[in-house]
Amino acid sequence: MKAALRWLADHPRALPAAVVAWCLGLLGFGLYLQHGVGLEPCPMCIVQRYALVGVALLALAAALLPRAGRLALQALAAALAGFGVFVAARQSWLQWFPPEIQTCGRDFYGMIEAFPLRRAIPMIFRGTGDCSAVDWTLLGLTIANWSFLNFVALATVLLAGLALGRRR
Repeated sequence: MKAALRWLADHPRALPAAVVAWCLGLLGFGLYLQHGVGLEPCPMCIVQRYALVGVALLALAAALLPRAGRLALQALAAALAGFGVFVAARQSWLQWFPPEIQTCGRDFYGMIEAFPLRRAIPMIFRGTGDCSAVDWTLLGLTIANWSFLNFVALATVLLAGLALGRRR
């Protein structure tokens, strides 16, 4: 463990670069589930994808900037991963305790096309209909559960990198 921390301390750009690769892998798997398996993402899934893209972009910028900028961007990426934790936890909650009245909401793009942005954004976060459906599981966990675990891990790794970077 000490050797790994020492290596990360000696290679500060490695951690944000690994976070970028991690996010790209998760996004690629989500696209495989959508286009290869045929699962349609719900509005909460789309929001989680945007959070992953945001974390990846912030981590990429952190990998390219000097120390001060890197720490600030890693903090922002950790905060965005925290937002992803919240959305994935909410979706997991909806899957464990689905609402009594099932309504099928529009998909993200349909909402943006049909409504002004100020009305579409709240609709995205309602999580009704498709967001409570469980279409796929792995080891007994849904996509939302796995997303939650990955966002928690991403936030933890980014915060650990911050702590390590501030010690230097």
